[in-house]
Amino acid sequence: MRTERNLTRRLDRVFARLDREPERPAHIDVPRMSRHRAVLFSSTLAFYLAIVWAVITTSWLVRLDWRVMFFRPYQQWPGIHAFLDYYVVLGQRGPTAVMVAAWLGWRSWRQHTVRPLLTLAASLLLLNITVGAAKIGMGRLGPHYATVIGSNEMGLGGDIFPSGHTANAVVTWGILAYLASTPRARRWLSALSAVTSLGVGLTTVYLGTHWLSDVLLGWAAGLLILLALPWFEPLISKVEDALFALRDRLRARWRRSAPAASAPLAPVALQPLGHAAEPAAAAREPVGSARGSRPSIHLAPGPHTSRSERTPVTPAGSRRPPHADRLPRGTSQAARP
Repeated sequence: MRTERNLTRRLDRVFARLDREPERPAHIDVPRMSRHRAVLFSSTLAFYLAIVWAVITTSWLVRLDWRVMFFRPYQQWPGIHAFLDYYVVLGQRGPTAVMVAAWLGWRSWRQHTVRPLLTLAASLLLLNITVGAAKIGMGRLGPHYATVIGSNEMGLGGDIFPSGHTANAVVTWGILAYLASTPRARRWLSALSAVTSLGVGLTTVYLGTHWLSDVLLGWAAGLLILLALPWFEPLISKVEDALFALRDRLRARWRRSAPAASAPLAPVALQPLGHAAEPAAAAREPVGSARGSRPSIHLAPGPHTSRSERTPVTPAGSRRPPHADRLPRGTSQAARP
């Protein structure tokens, strides 16, 4: 019982901590699709389509891809190979998502809202859908698996166009700038995420795992997701409200199902053994009960006698023979002649 009460108190403290403030903090604003953002989105989309068209038509961009591949940067600067092997992890989805989710989870705890985590989940979902569909749809092979020199290697079952490392770096680190609380923090985080994603993209080119055009398309794909997030803010707000409503229902159900604390028992006064306790027991006995129908036991009046002077009582009478020379207790004994 005590363990259940302690668990109830802990859950109440957790639910109280997760309670939202009556109004969203004033320094946190939700980005909206402004005219400036719409222009950036349209320009980035045009850049995305231009790169796809340049690769499909085997234009100068494909020739540049081959020149960079034959240059083999990993052979030109082998001293930084070990460092870049670790640096490229900043573009892998698993480690980066865990790191960013830990930071946004702490922010959600402090700000009493799950919007940061929901925004991260929405951006990663959009990234998997859009970039994954483009990879499968275009099926381009990477530099290590190229078959014909000078060709675009499209439609051969590959999955490297656009670069998933680059797009993931843009989205994962850019979401920190998107969710920044102040304009100054947004500017600094935007610059930091741009440099990080740029370094990740160039690292994949250095290692020979991607064409240069893959990296360009990956930057555009990640930026399109960040610019399109304000369109999903109403849906994120609805999901957040639904989660908090579900939490309130679960909390109310838990409180109803929690066992009530048992009332402490009243102390019972101990009485000495003897006939004085019998009236109290008789007073507590209900009238007409089964116990009242039992034959009562009559105790001999007077003070208790010693064991040697007691006479055993049986249904047939006393088994001790009568003594004529014994007198009842309380009478004076005459002097013997």
